[in-house]
Amino acid sequence: MKNEMKSFQIRPVNNEDKAWIAKFHAEQWGSAVSVTRGKAYQADSFPGFIAMNQDRKAGLALYRLDGKACEIMSMNSLVEGIGIGSALVDAVKDAALKAGCKRLWLIITNDNTKALRFWQKQGFRLAAVYPGSAEKLRRLKPEIPLTGDDGIPIRDEIELEMILQ
Repeated sequence: MKNEMKSFQIRPVNNEDKAWIAKFHAEQWGSAVSVTRGKAYQADSFPGFIAMNQDRKAGLALYRLDGKACEIMSMNSLVEGIGIGSALVDAVKDAALKAGCKRLWLIITNDNTKALRFWQKQGFRLAAVYPGSAEKLRRLKPEIPLTGDDGIPIRDEIELEMILQ
């Protein structure tokens, strides 16, 4: 993105976005339910940011504040390679800092190697692995497939974190 003008803007989620968020989350993640560490949440209940590419929605990041920690609940970029994902992460990080958070964290599943690369490039570190946790998550969200990206069986959650200064 060097020497290139950004062709998108990041804006906060508003109440008018809720129906779109539920639909988008269902399209991207199988349902409007988000599951992490044994709990289920409605995706459209979170604050977040939307990337707008001209007049079209091109990305979404949702987060949850919990004391001094901020969990990124989901993040999608519909246009790769122009910095939307990085800009969404920066927006959530800024919101977390403004809320007084000391830790930014997220969960991915073991099959999501592309996300693992992305998050590490953003400065996140491996914090924990929860072997076998996907079986418990499927009780909350049966839409989670048995096999994910690249034919890898979905079995575990991987926690990544960034300590905020």
